[in-house]
Amino acid sequence: MAFTPRTPRVVAARRLQRRRDRDAAGRFLAEGPQAVREALARPGVVTELFGTPTALDRYPELAATAARADVPISEVTDDALAALAETVAPQGLVAVCRHLDVPLEQALAGGPRLVAVLAEIRDPGNAGTVLRTADAAGAGVVVFAGDAVDPYNGKCVRASAGSLFHVDVVRAADPVAVVDALRAAGLSIFATTGYGDDDLDDMIDYGRLVGPTAWLFGSEAHGLPEELSAAADARVRVPLYGRAESLNLAAAAAVCLYASARAQR
Repeated sequence: MAFTPRTPRVVAARRLQRRRDRDAAGRFLAEGPQAVREALARPGVVTELFGTPTALDRYPELAATAARADVPISEVTDDALAALAETVAPQGLVAVCRHLDVPLEQALAGGPRLVAVLAEIRDPGNAGTVLRTADAAGAGVVVFAGDAVDPYNGKCVRASAGSLFHVDVVRAADPVAVVDALRAAGLSIFATTGYGDDDLDDMIDYGRLVGPTAWLFGSEAHGLPEELSAAADARVRVPLYGRAESLNLAAAAAVCLYASARAQR
């Protein structure tokens, strides 16, 4: 019999929509077939898969992958799935996943050549989009620093489009300590700001993006904290050739990360 919204396991999973419960359990929800597919590709991450009978029939390969990994598969009613999902039109699958946090020292031990630092970024959609962009550009590490949004917030997970499961995710309380650790690991630190002294085009032309690089991105509303911007090796602005006042955070991050990706290749 399919689980209903009142089934204890559904009730317990639904609590993971709240940050305090995610932190206490060390678990979060990944919604939709794309996120579930990427989560299942990382062994040991998924602890339970909820699905409507229709969705489990539509995505038999995901059910088979879960079964091979001994992940419990729980059939749920449409109402139960709607309670677990946070989208208006859910796609019938929700996975309970373990937190993916990696200590900064461990992430840097792998020698990443491109790192994105999300400093004090509070908007989950922006954060998830930057994470997705960082993954696409080949970044190996994404750091959520300071009072940043929870990377396991449902909107952030969805906006990452599965990239959350591809990179080393680091959560660090002190952004300045993050900069110190990145510099000690041999990365150049570049802060993005609309009022930077260095133009991104000049950085490219003069070969300053060829080496291992960490980009610091601040919130769209407030930018980078001054002490963090001052700690960087360069304050970089993206040139604007038209009449737009500025780029939004996700667009600026894409331009900077891909500039580094191209220079490094």
